[in-house]
Amino acid sequence: MFKKLLIANRGEIACRIIRSCRKLGIGTVAVYSEADADALHVQLADETVFLGPPPAAQSYLLIDRIVAACKATGAEAVHPGYGFLSERAAFARALEEEGIVFVGPPVGAIEAMGDKIESKRLAREARVSTVPGTLDAISDPAEALRIAREIGYPVMVKASAGGGGKGMRIAHDEQELVDGLERARSEARSSFGDDRVFIEKYVVEPRHIEIQVLGDRYGNVVYLGERECSIQRRHQKVIEEAPSPFLDEATRRAMGEQAVALAKAVGYHSAGTVEFIVDKDRNFYFLEMNTRLQVEHPVTELVTGLDLVELMIKVAAGEKLPFTQADVKLEGWAIEARVYAEDPKRGFLPSTGRLVRYIEPVGEGIRVDSGVVEGGEVSMFYDPMIAKLCAYGPDRAAATRRLSRALDAFVIRGLGHNIPFLNAVLANPRFQQGRLSTNFIAEEYGERFQGSELPEGRRHELAAMAVVMKVREVARAAEISGRMRTWRYQPVTAWSVQLDKETFPVEVESHGQDGLSVTIGGHKLHVALEWRPGQPLARATIDGRWIVAQVDPILEGYILTHGGAELTALVRTRKAAEYAARMPEKTPPDTSRLVKSPMPGLIVSVAVAEGQEVKAGQELCILEAMKMENVLRAERDGIVSEVRIKARDTVAADQVLMTFG
Repeated sequence: MFKKLLIANRGEIACRIIRSCRKLGIGTVAVYSEADADALHVQLADETVFLGPPPAAQSYLLIDRIVAACKATGAEAVHPGYGFLSERAAFARALEEEGIVFVGPPVGAIEAMGDKIESKRLAREARVSTVPGTLDAISDPAEALRIAREIGYPVMVKASAGGGGKGMRIAHDEQELVDGLERARSEARSSFGDDRVFIEKYVVEPRHIEIQVLGDRYGNVVYLGERECSIQRRHQKVIEEAPSPFLDEATRRAMGEQAVALAKAVGYHSAGTVEFIVDKDRNFYFLEMNTRLQVEHPVTELVTGLDLVELMIKVAAGEKLPFTQADVKLEGWAIEARVYAEDPKRGFLPSTGRLVRYIEPVGEGIRVDSGVVEGGEVSMFYDPMIAKLCAYGPDRAAATRRLSRALDAFVIRGLGHNIPFLNAVLANPRFQQGRLSTNFIAEEYGERFQGSELPEGRRHELAAMAVVMKVREVARAAEISGRMRTWRYQPVTAWSVQLDKETFPVEVESHGQDGLSVTIGGHKLHVALEWRPGQPLARATIDGRWIVAQVDPILEGYILTHGGAELTALVRTRKAAEYAARMPEKTPPDTSRLVKSPMPGLIVSVAVAEGQEVKAGQELCILEAMKMENVLRAERDGIVSEVRIKARDTVAADQVLMTFG
């Protein structure tokens, strides 16, 4: 076994690898950029090596510097994690030439499977089912249009060296294909240094289901079940689970056996994933093979009881797999939700900033893989994922309930995040019934998420919680020292709660140490509250049912977040409520003439000039942030009166980019 291992990555996956190395007694070396000088993986590692400036191209993607770091520290092996250099054959070859072990597959397998065009050829030769499409790289729009007409729309444009949703576009017609071809090539060039793309048929009502494979250096390869990864947004996975609620045993076995056949065909060892697209009739087609650990590997670990990182390291050290296919058993159900720094209300645009509050949930069956700490910063230079929250249960319903409760208790402040959206997905009837496809988010939520609507009973419970919190605050304030001797505290029993636009009269009566009874909407609720003023989480038992809500204090009340909904609860005495009802409403300023940056980023190009007339939907500029290009378009017809940016400018969130006359 190795004595020292270098982790050529950052964030949660670097922290995850460190945990397995500690179990094996292996010393760890972390590498970091200027932006990650205080990062958690740097704090956890035994040794650290500085790489360079924040951009990945000047730090984490520099093969020579990582090889030099191995030599300087005496690291015998390198684990690449996922992303960055994990699927770069040149990196594995450079390590091999220096006698450093690459914790991953052989160079030949990386080269064969890392190129989507070549991998499709090999899959066909290995008798693996593949999607109709071209096997040759496309750069000429005319050629792309000809191929699309042959196989029929819709089609998918995909970067040959792509991954993580980068360099991918769906085209439903010729105009979308021409635009998508250019955008996909540009993103691929920026993210992977390779602008080759190819075209394949887009399967309608598709599911994304992948098979985890694991092989050793002695030709033994097994599959460890499947993962359902159909809940995606713009080809970026959001929620994954194991097993899939869709597959039957026969389909699972067939997909697993084809995945193993492909792995053996390229002499594969280490952990890898063969991704399939599955239609509504359970026909499945090979998409690609990821020759690395997947982001969503924890759900497989939870249902198999295996440590994939540990097994990867042991295989790299020359050990045989300690089990056969017959030994692999799937028990229970696991679901993973990716917690991203993004703003669902603004079209899921990436969000950056400091984690002012960060509290991870705990509980039975809950696992959190993260690489951040309270006070840390999520920068614009890397992937916007904050953490992976996993829940395990005896069945899918139990795992879903645990995950939903854990999301309610996951506190993140200081930047935008997608926790309410994740909880809304879990509560969606289609999700609970397992009726999934890769179009699920687009069909159910569109391009923006404005919050969930809670049932009336749940709204009453949250309103009751808000009143009990206010009663507790008032009682606490009454205990202040220095009061007039003649003053006596008289608890208020008649309250009014305004929950968003709805107002409830509320009556409160004490039950001593046992809590309060709250009458609201004609129903009496018994509330036992676990909360002190200032705490971000309020837990309560309401008529025997456990409920958790996040609390942000505001003037006269609280913002309560629960179950994917964000509710403003204003709690007033009845007299104060009467006065508040007479107050005039403040009219917000008109910002319709301004084009603001939805996030921090880099201006790639500007498509309009001052005095130019534009139409609704016309491209104004392209903004790059967190490795993705975002096209900003005109929301209405008008004339550009002022352009305040130029290409290569760095802009802040909400910065005015241009104005309309």
